[in-house]
Amino acid sequence: MQIDTIESKISLSKTSRESANHVFVFLEVFAREGGIQSYVKDIFRAYGELNQDYQAEVLLLRDSPEYCNHFASENLKFHYFHHPSPQIGRIKIAGVLLKFLLQKRPQRVFCGHINLAALVQTLCQPLGIPYTILTYGKEFWEPLKDRERRALASAEEIWTISRYSRDRACAVNGIDPHKVKMLPCAIDGDKFTPGTKQPELVAKYGLTDAKVLMTVARLWSGDIYKGVDVTIRALPKIAQAFPEVKYLVIGRGDDQPRLAQLAQDLGVSDRVVFAGFVPTEQLVDHYRLADAYIMPSQEGFGIVYLEAMACGVPVLSGDDDGSADPLQDGKLGWRVPHRNPEAVAAACLEILQGDDLRCDGEWLREQAIALFGMNALRNQLLSLIQHQ
Repeated sequence: MQIDTIESKISLSKTSRESANHVFVFLEVFAREGGIQSYVKDIFRAYGELNQDYQAEVLLLRDSPEYCNHFASENLKFHYFHHPSPQIGRIKIAGVLLKFLLQKRPQRVFCGHINLAALVQTLCQPLGIPYTILTYGKEFWEPLKDRERRALASAEEIWTISRYSRDRACAVNGIDPHKVKMLPCAIDGDKFTPGTKQPELVAKYGLTDAKVLMTVARLWSGDIYKGVDVTIRALPKIAQAFPEVKYLVIGRGDDQPRLAQLAQDLGVSDRVVFAGFVPTEQLVDHYRLADAYIMPSQEGFGIVYLEAMACGVPVLSGDDDGSADPLQDGKLGWRVPHRNPEAVAAACLEILQGDDLRCDGEWLREQAIALFGMNALRNQLLSLIQHQ
């Protein structure tokens, strides 16, 4: 009886190790910076913190080995397929994926982009190996090609970052909502922290004694949904109550001349400061300049809201997008119609008055990290993997 028990434990241990054999397939993670790339890196970080029973091969179509990769470990092994000919790169990644499927028989393949979904379906489905498609947002908000829709329909699960992203994708692409699971964006609470306003930056941007509204966004003409123009239109009303108000806009793009002209037309050009591009490592010091983070946008999630909250800065978002999740349906911030300057102005006045619990920086930071910190991401990832 005792021998049977020991053998049973060995068998269970072996089964556990085998069941945690995964393959991840992504377009690119290290070749460029962006929201998707940051999200995937957080997933790598969370997976790498799981115990050694979890083993994964990571295939990267457009990345090369020379890119700095701090995530390689005993349970995450990376393979790179960048090639001057995109077609040859795809042939090579398909060959290696097929080899892993035949030799390792992974419990599951995780497809990191809809553009890879048809390839993953083609190789996994005949072998009976289930796959999960990871989605970030806009890439599957609009009607997809038939082959991509078939790949979504055949997936065991679809992971996405917010309820809004799930609902919009399901509506336009006929996806079963029960198939979609949440793996939200995360915030590094050790990196984004409260702090005093740096005198050098205050002087650089002319913010002495100012009440500072701030937005971090691409200033592209195709991205006017970020709402920078709406906030500029709200400034005259805000300035009536807070004459010292200034609006710090961080980001660059071809829409900046239009925005600057709008500020001039409204007589608030002296209140709008275009800071241009700010490197990621300097963002924390810039968040600390803000008395409020204002972005009445339409986001798939909105990681910038979490970054601001982790720095103890109250936030304002649009009311018809994925920001409902980081703002917890308004519990952690102000949500207003995203193209309504009057609503933005009214909410900004409430924030700058500072009487609301949502202006308590310490409380705001605690809530954001408890719900969306790296520990929360790791626990959610583990829950999803164990559920399979």
